[in-house]
Amino acid sequence: MKNILITGGAGYIGSHTAVALVESGYTPIIIDDFSNSEKSVLNGLKNILGKDVKTYIGDCNDKGLVQTIFKENKIDGVIHFAASKAVGESTKIPLKYYSNNIGSLLVMLEVMKEFGVKNIVFSSSCTVYGQPDELPVLETTPRKEAESPYGNTKKICEDILHDDAKSKSGVKVVALRYFNPIGAHPSAEIGELPIGVPANLIPFVTQTAAGIREKITVFGDDYDTKDGSCVRDYIHVLDLADAHVKSLEYLEKQEDNFVDIFNVGTGNGNTVLEVIQAFEKVSGRNLNYEIGSRRAGDIEKVWANTDKVKNTLGWDPKFSLEDSLRDSWNWQKKLSGI
Repeated sequence: MKNILITGGAGYIGSHTAVALVESGYTPIIIDDFSNSEKSVLNGLKNILGKDVKTYIGDCNDKGLVQTIFKENKIDGVIHFAASKAVGESTKIPLKYYSNNIGSLLVMLEVMKEFGVKNIVFSSSCTVYGQPDELPVLETTPRKEAESPYGNTKKICEDILHDDAKSKSGVKVVALRYFNPIGAHPSAEIGELPIGVPANLIPFVTQTAAGIREKITVFGDDYDTKDGSCVRDYIHVLDLADAHVKSLEYLEKQEDNFVDIFNVGTGNGNTVLEVIQAFEKVSGRNLNYEIGSRRAGDIEKVWANTDKVKNTLGWDPKFSLEDSLRDSWNWQKKLSGI
């Protein structure tokens, strides 16, 4: 069984990917500093898997700790999630984002090279496209100037990975450009668990439905979309986790100094107001929401062309928007004791 180091593995996408790895015969090893996750996630993983996932508590920028993990375990590949990820926050404290997101990737690549580990799946983002001129977005769509420091860190990290491969370091890379992950494990043992006020739409929706938040603010209703609210491509986190496993399997077949990039979305765009209406349908609850002004760093609309990931990795999303929202609501109900 191959050992896969998951940086940020106690986070939202990382924890679901840990489950997908075990189900596919891999052994996940987590490093997380719990700056944006809760240690209760580890109990949720144990309840799903029937065993503990080996976990190191610490920062991926701590090179000594990362070296220790590689010394103590035979690491066969890395899935690099660890990053600060709130678009709005990144516009206010950009230096934190540059230091954390870029620094941790540099440390990981240096230690991988030191220990002869070649395979890395990198957590990128559709934010690298900015506001595309044409939709849906292809992997060949030109990257634009980022709308936020967060998006810029993802562009820079992609460039670092390309340059590392060009240098004949031996690295083999898949960068997955995520669209908007939502949903939770159907067991309701793990799910999105934001610290403090959520920066993403769905936890704000579920917390409002549960009475934790008074109301949802829809940031803008004057965009050039069907109802004036922003359009995003919402993908179930389990589908996204599956794409990481398929990416690892794909990398194992490639030659050294290899880079490939895939969009991971559903290929469909939904407005914020459509998401609210779909949630009301699956939950049976009416949501209190208001229209607010536009938010710094937000783009108007984006969704994926998923032909490449389907044809190359044999990956296809299994879950609908309503499936995702139902799982998110079941997770929130468990958290809130509803």
